[in-house]
Amino acid sequence: MGHVPVLLEEVSNNLVSEKTEIFVDATVGGAGHSSFILDRHKNLRLIALDADEKALELAAEKLAPFEDRVMLIRGNFRDLKMILSSIGVSSIDCVLFDLGLSTYQITGGRGFSFNDDAFLDMRMDNRESLTAYDVVNNYSYEDLKGIMEDYGEEYKAYKIAKAIVDERKKHPIRTAKALSEIILKVKRRTGRIHPATKAFQAIRIEVNSELKNLTTGLIDAVDMLAPKGRIGVISFHSLEDRIVKNTFNGSSMLRVITKKPIQAGREEVRANPNSRSAKFRVAEKE
Repeated sequence: MGHVPVLLEEVSNNLVSEKTEIFVDATVGGAGHSSFILDRHKNLRLIALDADEKALELAAEKLAPFEDRVMLIRGNFRDLKMILSSIGVSSIDCVLFDLGLSTYQITGGRGFSFNDDAFLDMRMDNRESLTAYDVVNNYSYEDLKGIMEDYGEEYKAYKIAKAIVDERKKHPIRTAKALSEIILKVKRRTGRIHPATKAFQAIRIEVNSELKNLTTGLIDAVDMLAPKGRIGVISFHSLEDRIVKNTFNGSSMLRVITKKPIQAGREEVRANPNSRSAKFRVAEKE
């Protein structure tokens, strides 16, 4: 089963209108949202970004029926303003950030999955140098504890960090599965959420500078929006949502459309459990 985009109707209805001419998908992924919107709005042109090479390959296939209205660019949304300026675009009508991991990333043998027996990578963009292997095997105990507390909100960060440091003294921790097994010795499974979820989230955020890049990308996006243009962000954990909420509320250029985030309804959650944690916020440029 391929990646299932969340909140399709909600994104389309709250972000795009018949007046929209230039739509930027800052995290095109498998192009679920973009293809849905292009099909609905026949005059809309899409600029689609993704730092992940595999994502752009999948997006190109999905968007082939609309290729005369699509420009695909490999790049990180932290460089949004520079990328748009380089192609002669000075303003945009709407922009979407979907911050979730895609199915092909989780199942792609890149260290995102707890059972992944391949190299402990976790890079969204394989042109970047830092990997999860580097973080797990080279960061100090204090740094490991710190990122798990700050980026994972992991209450057993100190125990997990110590277990990692103790284990790597014997041999390098090379795979996601090996890392997961270390964490499972520290945290017992008590519910449906895997005990390594928060630690993996923290390491992934560190590897990809996700929160720093999000802050920069949002500021760039707001600057590039035309008057009455809209920005929408789908986040999947509280740290991202807090950044989005604070950016929207703190900007004198924006009017917040969603006082509370839009979330998936019962039917969507039943059909796609990954949508349960999705929060969608929208703001409009004054």
